[in-house]
Amino acid sequence: MTPPLDEGEAPQVGASEGDASQGGAQGAHSRISDIVAALRDLRLKSHRTRYGDAPLPDLPSKKVVSEIVDALAAAMFPRHFGPAGLLGESIDGFVAFALTTALQSLQKQIRLELELTAHTTKAIGGDHEALATEIAGQFGEDLPTVRALLETDIRAAFEGDPAAKSLDEVMSCYPGVLAIIHHRLAHGFYRLGAPMLARMVSEAAHSSTGIDIHPGAQIGERFFIDHGTGVVIGETAIIGRRVRIYQTVTLGAKRFETDQAGGLLKDYPRHPIIEDDVVIYAGATILGRITVGAGSAIAGNVWLTHSVPPGSVITQAKERHDAADNGGL
Repeated sequence: MTPPLDEGEAPQVGASEGDASQGGAQGAHSRISDIVAALRDLRLKSHRTRYGDAPLPDLPSKKVVSEIVDALAAAMFPRHFGPAGLLGESIDGFVAFALTTALQSLQKQIRLELELTAHTTKAIGGDHEALATEIAGQFGEDLPTVRALLETDIRAAFEGDPAAKSLDEVMSCYPGVLAIIHHRLAHGFYRLGAPMLARMVSEAAHSSTGIDIHPGAQIGERFFIDHGTGVVIGETAIIGRRVRIYQTVTLGAKRFETDQAGGLLKDYPRHPIIEDDVVIYAGATILGRITVGAGSAIAGNVWLTHSVPPGSVITQAKERHDAADNGGL
């Protein structure tokens, strides 16, 4: 039995307890060292598989790319996405500064992607600096066209939602508008030869809005996504003018084609074509390289894998009836 301590007497740690504590710390440190070594071995193996013995290339920065997008949005719409208090000539000064800073930073990020691609594909030669400068310059020249296109999307959102009280509300609050701003910029990167930067931009919008639009998708003017959560639009989708879609709509691939070795084929059309003036309601799933004709309406929760002519109204009941007439799906 341990005798009681006298008043004011501090407890003493026995030698065995101190040794145990020190041994535990050494054991934990040894385990961390083993984990670090195992992670290093896996990392080096992965690097050799990807790049061989070449030095590791630097990667484009998601943080920097996000800052570029914010600056570009502010340059296009300074009153909504720029700093407060911009008036008169100060607006042009801000836009010039934002554009200059963003395009200079963009040029560096494009160069990093080009260098990474060259390492990955073992491409030899090429002036990545000059090409990055050319791409960034062309992207800058395209911004007025992008801005004009976004004006049509913003107005379509305002006119297409009876709950919208103003264009300013639509621009400041609607996730579908934020997603299409990101997509218009991302599609520019994709089209000009910077697909990794494009994907960073689209995934930033996906994370913040729940709307997943691949930067390769081609989308016409006056496009409106209402509510938006869960929308998926695939890489090779083509969407016409004045199209409106609602939450949880999927424009996807029906199946993935493979080569003789069983590997997935890439860069072939596999997503739907949506013609002008189509409305697609919540939960509809449209799969494969099919065409939804102009002026059609696709009702909620419809599963559609075949083309429909212009002016069609497709409901779940109609799809079940057609499937029964054709002997089932």
